[in-house]
Amino acid sequence: MSSLSFPPVRAVGRGATWYRGDSHIHSVRSGGGELTPEELALRACAAGLDFIATTEHKAAAEPGAWGHLAAGDFLIVLGQEVTTKTGHWLALGLSPGQAVDWNYGVGEGLIDQCLDQVHRVGGLCVAAHPHAPYPSGDFMYSFQGFDVVEVWNGRWTSGLPWQADNEAALAEWGRSLAADIQTGSWRPAMGNSDTHLDGQVGIPHTVVFAEELSTEAILAGIRSGRSWIAESAAVEVSFAAHVEGRIAGVGERLTTHGGQVEVRAAVQGVQAATVSFHTDRGKVHHAGVPGDGAGVVQWYTTAEDSAFVRIEVRHPDGTVAALTNPIILF
Repeated sequence: MSSLSFPPVRAVGRGATWYRGDSHIHSVRSGGGELTPEELALRACAAGLDFIATTEHKAAAEPGAWGHLAAGDFLIVLGQEVTTKTGHWLALGLSPGQAVDWNYGVGEGLIDQCLDQVHRVGGLCVAAHPHAPYPSGDFMYSFQGFDVVEVWNGRWTSGLPWQADNEAALAEWGRSLAADIQTGSWRPAMGNSDTHLDGQVGIPHTVVFAEELSTEAILAGIRSGRSWIAESAAVEVSFAAHVEGRIAGVGERLTTHGGQVEVRAAVQGVQAATVSFHTDRGKVHHAGVPGDGAGVVQWYTTAEDSAFVRIEVRHPDGTVAALTNPIILF
């Protein structure tokens, strides 16, 4: 991200730009899903998405079920929700027909070889809804070996007994960033709808910068952390850090040479929002956005004081409208 202008997120063609996608959806071919693949593709396009990922429970995408729904400006990534006995995870970017073993728990020592199976085909492993209040929903594995953490799963609050605790997942991921960034192996956050029912597609979704609209490019963008999460396509965020003529965007590193860094967030589509800035010292600053839902918020820091900066955009009731991966300062 090289400026605070709002880049196009509904891409036409396959150039380098920002793409919106939901990487955790279930069709009628998955337990509890009520929409067909065709209906899901239509809903995704209507929600302003550029890609979705198939993540049926315990099984690979069925041959012939999805491929005909992809188009030049709409991508379908093949994946699976691996529903183990002690936590669920997403395997994204699988080969056609490839399935990942799910019948094990944390004590059986099989997780590493399953992760390796996905990584060998260039796939991405996502720790899914780490704090889900149902049997096997709590994620009991170490994040080590996983590429990404799903910190936002479904509507931020719904009052449903099976709704994942997104606040707990976000807090856990946020605490891990400081140590992980120091080692150079931090894990980006992503958000997905976990769609089972009509009306859920794209709430939320991940906005990722990719060189083109292809599985390889989308996964590379997610893996690098050049992404942020939105509750809907109505929300737009631009986030950048500047120092002495140099600029970095979300997921990027900024060389500061000890200078003062201006961090700036521009928000559209969230009325009366509060933007908060978070570093390895926790929440360090917050400011309101005008009631019309469009505004710019600035904050200043140094690499000595802040190893990274990320933002959260919240509604007046405290629910999250958007959040970003960090910009790393050194």
